[in-house]
Amino acid sequence: MKEGIHPKYYPEARVICACGNTWTVGSTKPEIHTDVCSKCHPFFTGEQRIVDAAGRVDRFMRKLEEREQAIAEAEAARARASSPELPLSELDLGPRVVQVLAGAGITTVGHVLERLAQGDETLTDLKGFGLKSLADLKKQLRGRGFTLPGDVAAAPAREAAASARN
Repeated sequence: MKEGIHPKYYPEARVICACGNTWTVGSTKPEIHTDVCSKCHPFFTGEQRIVDAAGRVDRFMRKLEEREQAIAEAEAARARASSPELPLSELDLGPRVVQVLAGAGITTVGHVLERLAQGDETLTDLKGFGLKSLADLKKQLRGRGFTLPGDVAAAPAREAAASARN
């Protein structure tokens, strides 16, 4: 047998239960603490313990309320993300584009949608706002779930083309 590879063995190790019962065993630890033993376990004592059912129900209800609150917050965030009152600064546009639009008095998605209803030229005529900026802006708006002027007419045409292919 190799020397120094085995833990020290305590032939008189004490086991201490939470109920106060103690006994000795052989172990590699000098003292062992346990929560239940044969003196206090319901199986050995025959006692019926009252289950903390009210606490379980309260914990379940608290988790359920937290889940409902998280769902409500997510829904509110989703509604905020697709609101016409959404500031353009929250879209993933460049700061120069946001600055050009703000200089023209266009600060929210609602303002952009009004301008797009009048035609794309109302935005591309702004100095510093070109076709690429317009394409990026439209892509961001569609990604947020907004329906742009002209998109409604394009959707039935796409559906008709898809059904014609089938």
